[in-house]
This record gives sequence, structure tokens and C-alpha cells, in this order.
Amino acid sequence: MSCETCPHYLVMTGEDVERLGAVAKCAPPLREDAVRRGLWERVEAGDVDFIASDHSPCPPDLKDTPDFFTAWGGISGCQSLLPLTLDAAHHGRGMALERLIKLLSSAPADRFGLSPPKGRIEVGADADLALVALDEQYTLREEDLRYRHRASPYAGREMRGRVVRTISRGRTVFRDGEDSGEAGGRLLKPHKKSKA
Repeated sequence: MSCETCPHYLVMTGEDVERLGAVAKCAPPLREDAVRRGLWERVEAGDVDFIASDHSPCPPDLKDTPDFFTAWGGISGCQSLLPLTLDAAHHGRGMALERLIKLLSSAPADRFGLSPPKGRIEVGADADLALVALDEQYTLREEDLRYRHRASPYAGREMRGRVVRTISRGRTVFRDGEDSGEAGGRLLKPHKKSKA
């Protein structure tokens, strides 16, 4: 058994839903600040095994509805996962960068039986890397989102920690805001029994 959380539960509260509307609707719903702080305590205590984006995109019309209860309950979050957690954990809470890296990379790879070659920087691993300017601050704009449907509760939010280069299996696929055109994937299957 494992336990994960998502960045929206670590950086937003129910007040954000009231302010932003359905773009911040998710399941389970965002809670009050005391719950958010308590969740961080559980992360720091080691009770949470990893942090995942819970990327749940949808067409705009499924969010833009007058009936909040029928609006899609999901957040597009994969592009914001790293800067949100870097800023909140490393800069805001003082969590060691090594601990955060484990929560975002090696722990999920271990849990799903993908390491090695995933989740590690070592001989024989896939050389999947994100190079980050840790202290660079920027405001996330909708036009910066690389999703088909550019809806995010983080648009307009000040971020810290810009990904300047992404390397997948040793090939640069993203650099300085531009895709290289080299992106490609493959189906990953656990090569060993995952830790349950």
C-alpha cells in the first residue's frame, strides 16, 4: 500500500476554489488551510510516499458551466508539478531538495516497478533529467501551458524554479521554452514486481 498526494492539495485551499471557480474543482475537494498544513506535516514526516500531478484535463466547456456541481472535477497539473512543489517545499518550508527529488522521481518509479531504468541518475538508467533554475521566478501564463486545453488554476500564479531543459533517455526534448521536436515515448511495463 502506498500514499500519494498532489500539488493542488499542498498549495491551494477551498478559498482558492471560491476565488477561481471550477478550474480549481477536483476530487477530493480542496480543504481549509489547516488541512493543507497538516498534509505538509504528513509529507515531511515521511507518511506520504510520493507527489503526483494527478493530471486530469478536460475541454473548457466541461469546466465553464453555470452549474458548479456538473463541472469537471479535475486539474491539469503535470506542467506545474515541479515548480509548485519546488517553491512550496524547498523555498517555503525548508524541505531538503534531496527529499523532494525522491518524492517526485525515485519513489514513484520504485512503487510502479520502473526503476531502474527510471527514477535514478546512474549507469544503465534512462538519463531522464530536468534541469531547473531553482531561484528563477516567473508568472505562469495561459499561453505558456502546453496542454491541448489551456485551463489551469495556476495561470497567473508566481512560480519559482523554471525548467530550462528536459532530457528524455539522453536526448534533449525541451530547452529554454521550446520543444526540440524530438519528443517521443514508449510503453513502460514494470520489469520487476512493484512494491505494494
